[in-house]
Amino acid sequence: MPLFTVQHADDPRLAAYTSIREKDLTAGHGGRFIVEGKVTLATLVTRSRFAVESLFLCETRLEPLADLLAHVPEAVPVYVAPQDVMDAVAGFPIHRGVLACGLKGATGTNAARILSDISQEKPLTSTLLMLSDLSNHDNVGACFRNAAAFGADAVLLDGQCCDPLYRKAIRVSSGASLWLPFAHGGSGDGMVRAAQDAGYTVWAMTPHAGAAPIGSVTVPGKLAILLGAEGPGLPDDLISAAQPVGIPMSAGSDSVNVATAGAIAMAHAFAARAG
Repeated sequence: MPLFTVQHADDPRLAAYTSIREKDLTAGHGGRFIVEGKVTLATLVTRSRFAVESLFLCETRLEPLADLLAHVPEAVPVYVAPQDVMDAVAGFPIHRGVLACGLKGATGTNAARILSDISQEKPLTSTLLMLSDLSNHDNVGACFRNAAAFGADAVLLDGQCCDPLYRKAIRVSSGASLWLPFAHGGSGDGMVRAAQDAGYTVWAMTPHAGAAPIGSVTVPGKLAILLGAEGPGLPDDLISAAQPVGIPMSAGSDSVNVATAGAIAMAHAFAARAG
């Protein structure tokens, strides 16, 4: 594992890490993504399905991370800098002192391939989480973390969702978006049809009147839980294309955060199967 000491913020070897906050907002990584912090770095180098291009560490983090760095492939360069240089490169204070650059790969995994793989491995019992029009990185990251916690086999996102490999989404997911299979693209109705064609019952989570209370619905063997954008929720055409399911709550409240709704639904399915 080659170590390179960096003394200047304009070092061209650190181009992938320059002004990463702005690159997050403009999708300016060119097929790369950035992870931040020890937890996500550990996931990236021990169980991620993505290749590691480089690491960028504060010099004070080398010794505490020694055991973890032993998992870094030998050819991956590790750049080390003082805290002030690291902050100047990133464009804001990197309090954790840990960054890494990963490679998305030439092509993304598509929904048809994911569904086919799951059908071969788990033909009778499976859970999917499907996200439509979620543009908030925190919500997408939290949805991935919940999906991992409750045993979802994959996450499908339509093309209106933000990238689950944004730095903030990865961090909020606790690294789950680095290893949990996902497909990103296409339309919401196409995503629903693909799941139904693969034998899944799709629950459209909605507070609309007429939605069946979640406790009254039998959990099917193959279940896809569909969530819509924070605020507007799912559009009527997606609700009507699936089985509308609601979460009972106290008077005066008609909804919860989208990631919370997904967690409740997945926890319900998880408990039903475990029981």
